[in-house]
Amino acid sequence: MQGLNDFLVFIDSFIGSADWFPYALLGTGLFFTIYLGFPQIRFFRHAVRIVMGKFDKEDLPGDTSHFQALATALSGTVGTGNIAGVAFAIHLGGPAALFWMLVTAVFGMCTKFVEVSLSHKYRTKLADGTMAGGPMYYMKNAEFKLGGKKVSLKWLAAIFAFATVLSSFGTGSLPQINSISSTLLATFGFDQVITGAVLAVLLALVIIGGIKRIAAVTSKLVPGMAIVYFIGAFAVIIFNYENIIPSFAAIFGDIFTGSSAAGGFIGANLAFAFNRGVNRGLFSNEAGQGSAPIAHASAKANEPLSEGMVAILEPFIDTIVICTVTGLVLLSSGVWSEKHNNKFEYTEIEILSNQYSEKNEEHKEIIYEHLNDIKKLPRFNGELRVENGAILNDDITFIHARSFADNIKVYETEGLLNEKLYSGTVEVANGNIVNTTEYELWGESLVHSAPLTAIAFNRGFFGEYGQYIVSIGLLLFAFSTAISWSYYGDRAMTYLFGPKSVIYYRIVYVVAFFFAAFQDTSIIWTLSAITIALMTIPNLIGILWLRKDMKRTIREYGDFFEENFPGVDHPKFK
Repeated sequence: MQGLNDFLVFIDSFIGSADWFPYALLGTGLFFTIYLGFPQIRFFRHAVRIVMGKFDKEDLPGDTSHFQALATALSGTVGTGNIAGVAFAIHLGGPAALFWMLVTAVFGMCTKFVEVSLSHKYRTKLADGTMAGGPMYYMKNAEFKLGGKKVSLKWLAAIFAFATVLSSFGTGSLPQINSISSTLLATFGFDQVITGAVLAVLLALVIIGGIKRIAAVTSKLVPGMAIVYFIGAFAVIIFNYENIIPSFAAIFGDIFTGSSAAGGFIGANLAFAFNRGVNRGLFSNEAGQGSAPIAHASAKANEPLSEGMVAILEPFIDTIVICTVTGLVLLSSGVWSEKHNNKFEYTEIEILSNQYSEKNEEHKEIIYEHLNDIKKLPRFNGELRVENGAILNDDITFIHARSFADNIKVYETEGLLNEKLYSGTVEVANGNIVNTTEYELWGESLVHSAPLTAIAFNRGFFGEYGQYIVSIGLLLFAFSTAISWSYYGDRAMTYLFGPKSVIYYRIVYVVAFFFAAFQDTSIIWTLSAITIALMTIPNLIGILWLRKDMKRTIREYGDFFEENFPGVDHPKFK
């Protein structure tokens, strides 16, 4: 598993985790923000009125209402990114990473406005009467020119559609069920295999009904899960009210330097905080990824820009509101920089040669440079000597989850339940434990993702019952995300191989959903980062190429609105 994770990390280093990727994503959003005159601000109030149905007319073409399309798209974005993703971003980059998540959302509001409008404009009605849209359709159907000549982007559309199928697993299926099963195991002790099996059956029952059933389910799940989550979150924030201002200071105070060390958190430089914040921001709201346009293409509307207006609200709700609340929970409770007893993930274990002490400031600086990829340290090769669960070597430094690991105990596999401590030797190669099936390691280190958010929710008025709110919220958030992404995947399969391929895709989707329930968390997240980038890159190329088309579409909507709703107050579209 370690070898697989290392390979995936290597692949990701050239795309999603590469230095250029955040700049490409934010740069596109910044370009359209200026090019179109800050539409995320100008059209915000108008977007709210559209969602409320103020300008709806009878017999509009499509399958769902504006609100249902918004709820479906939100259910595809509001998920582990809001609960686990924020915790993961802060774990990697510190509080400053949350700031860059918010910046991603501000520009993402404009990016999503553009991609959804274009998707709606070039959507297609299929033989079964349902609507199909998304970046692959505007890449195929729009008129592209290069040097005055018409060119086809069907090849780019095919790449995007294939990446969408992959990302439906990497974004919608695998990380969602993995976070659900991990949290339910930690909170209730539910077996991950059973959790995966039960939810896989429920998932199959919902997605077999297609977009109308998906929209009906998600439009009820989204409001309910938001209410439950906010109650639990504000119970923590208000309980720790004295830490609210210091939390904001931590978010905005180190945005150009990176986050300083705090507790067990070693610190993160600007590059690390920026990269991880933008990546987690994209995972959270998916602006620029091209996924939400697929859901919005089914909405009833006769003007594409009206649905683009609705999409402006998504990053605002998903990241600026929900992720900020989650971030305040993590920071005000203080759990993000504390070490907690947990089962060590093998992919997050790094055993270094030589002994370094967390109490030594010079040593901490050396580890800081190592973890932030400034100056790497040599890894340990050899054997760990273990007696009654305790590691006896004194010439190593044990790192887990980017922190000094303390009070480590080695158990025989499944031995923790029987409290059977291990004695013997453990082989280590290049800092990694070799025989991962023979041992379980427990100890104190930083924690991230959904388990960290669950711990934070215990620091409020509800006490230990707070973790149940996270478990329930995550179950609803993540499960609805898996539902929505199955629809994105089947639209992509329809585009590539026709409607008959969808049933086979759904079977594989459900089976993969089951198996991901009990796989390594780090591998799941790394795979997710790769698939997100593979979707985003062709989509950004497509919308930048159609920039003039987008500006023309705004003018056309202005003419439509003035003709059909004379005298109604509206923003300037020209």
